[in-house]
Order: sequence, then C-alpha cells, then structure tokens
Amino acid sequence: MLREITESSWIVVVLAVVASLVIGGLLIIFADPAVAEAARYFFARPMDTFAAAWEAVSSAYTAMFRGSIWNYSGDTFVQQFRPFTETLTMATPLIFAGLGLGIGFRAGLFNIGAQGQIIMGAMLGGWVGFAWHLPVGLHLLVAVVASMLGGALWGFIPGILKAKTGAHEVIVTIMLNYVAANLLAYALSTDAFQRPGSDNPQSPVVDTTAQYPLILGESYRLHLGFLLALAAAFGVWWLMERSTWGFRFRAVGANPRAARTAGMNVSFGIIAVMTIAGGLAGLAGSAQVLGTEKALTAGIAGSFGFDAITVALLGRSRPLGTVLAGILFGAFRASGPTLQVAAQLPVDIVLILQSLIVLFIAAPPLVRFLFRLPTPTNEKVVAA
Repeated sequence: MLREITESSWIVVVLAVVASLVIGGLLIIFADPAVAEAARYFFARPMDTFAAAWEAVSSAYTAMFRGSIWNYSGDTFVQQFRPFTETLTMATPLIFAGLGLGIGFRAGLFNIGAQGQIIMGAMLGGWVGFAWHLPVGLHLLVAVVASMLGGALWGFIPGILKAKTGAHEVIVTIMLNYVAANLLAYALSTDAFQRPGSDNPQSPVVDTTAQYPLILGESYRLHLGFLLALAAAFGVWWLMERSTWGFRFRAVGANPRAARTAGMNVSFGIIAVMTIAGGLAGLAGSAQVLGTEKALTAGIAGSFGFDAITVALLGRSRPLGTVLAGILFGAFRASGPTLQVAAQLPVDIVLILQSLIVLFIAAPPLVRFLFRLPTPTNEKVVAA
C-alpha cells in the first residue's frame, strides 16, 4: 500500500489537490451564513443562492491567495510581496522533514517520528545557539550541525531497534515523539534552558552569530535555511538516484529478502535510512530555532513533523515533488491569518483542505474513480 501511494502518477496527485479544493469549497458554502439565508427562498430567487455561494468560495480562496502568494491590496511592494516570502519560510521545515520521510518511504520504512526529530534538532541546535559564543560563521555552522545530530540521534534509535530487534518503526517513532516533547518541556523548566528573569517556558534568544541570515533583508523573515533546504533536496536526489547507497536503500524497500540474498546488509540500510531521515528532520528544527523563532518554546515544532508526512506523500517521496508540496503546504499555513481576517472564516478550513489531500493521496483508486481515470497496468496485474 505504501508503495502504491508513493508511486502514484502526477495526474493523480494533482487531481487529489483539485478534489480537495472542490470539496473544501462545498464545505465553505454550507458553512456560510449568507448562503444559508439565501437558501431559505431558493425557489423564489435561486440566483441569490448561487451568487452567495460564489461570493463565499471566491472570497475564501482569494483571501488564501492574498495571504500566501501576492497581496494585491498592499500599499507597498513589501506588503504585496511578503505573503510569498512567508510561504517559503513556512515551507522550509516542511521540505527538510519531508525529504527525510521520503527517503524512509522509498526504503520501505514508515517513519512517523519527524515531530520528535524536529524537537531534538531544535533543542540541541538552540542550546548551542544561545549557550555557546563562537565567531561569526563558525557559530552558525556548529549550531546547524548540532541540530542535524540531534535529529539523527532520534532517528538512529528506532533504526537500530528495528534492525536488531524487529521493533516496528511506526510504534517506536510515535512513542519517541512523546518522549521528545516531554523532554523539551522539562528542559525549558531548568536553569540551563530557561530565559533569565522569565518564568515562561522559553529559552534565551540564540546569538545573532548563530542565526540564519535573512535573504531579502529585515523586511522579510525568509532566511538562508530555505536555500539550504533546496540544497538538501538536490543532495537527496543525488543520494537516491545516483549513488550506490541510494540503490541499496531502494532495493531494501522494494524487497528486503531479495536485497539480503544479493549480499546487501539490510540491517545497516535500515539504520542508515532512519539516521539520515532524522538528520534532515533535525535541520527542520534548525530552520525553526535558528531562523524563524530564534528561541526554544514548547511549540517550536508546531505540527511540522506530522504535516511533513503529507508533504512526502504528496511529493511522491521524490525531492522535486517534496519541494513543491512543501511550498503548497507552506502556502496553506501562511494564508491562515488572512483567511480569518479577510474572509471571516476559521483557520480550520485550511486544516480540512490538508486532511482531504491526505485522504485522496492515501486512496489513489478513489481519485481515479472520481475522475474516471483508467487503472494502471500494474494494478490490473495485481488484481488479477
């Protein structure tokens, strides 16, 4: 099932997004008070209902566009362009974590632990950022490496348990998410992590020498982490498509028994995949603590680790697809405030759209049924 989901054709992925937007539009119509009022006299003046429905949907999706791509109502170019930079900023941790999860999916491992790996990466990188005082350049490098090592450690644990004891990676990674979250909550109550003079669970601000530089200046929050995420995507592409390790990872995912018969070390492959995936998720934590938030809080990881699962699936576990899916979900996140203010709709609409995308991505046959697409030959063979 995992292979079918991650190898779905691009047309199925695109249509899954389209179907989600259509159903989301219907939900917006049903929830809009103006549409409900016009529907009371539908048979007397039906066009009023259709006009109210169109106004509800168009205002919602226009607000999402203004909040994530281009705010044409802004007075200055900075105000107009800022939504797109916010989209890219929100997309950065999703791309990092989605790349790591994608590697695991292609290796036959369903890693649900990106949330905990992001937290551990943010904890270690943030601690280096505010507790160490190093020269410019070196400090950022050490903090980024620390974030990657924190996430890699949290990926190594389920990897070695899976390889050596057969423990299921889904269960282990889910449990480690809770361990990481509670470890962060405890750390923020200690003197080593708590901001001096404050009783709130937050760390000191990381030194400016450990912060990702802003790409477009002080007017925007977009930082160097986004370019690093693009570089990581290229690195993952090279690893999985051009390197011997990538071939072994894919072979293990396709058929572990055949890979073992061919002389491949399957246990090492599992450990390596989970460690690399954790390291990439740790970089997502660095994007948060060294770039966007600049301090550790209990919600530093948000829901990025869980959203990254959808990003990886939507991107078919391929680097380019993951980058594009990450930007799409970054747009969803960035559009939330504008959706609430301009369209007077709850931000839950965005969550519903994301959930619908997950539903359709997880059920390619459902998308093919809705749009009357032919069943691929390989599925016909399996069915036979």
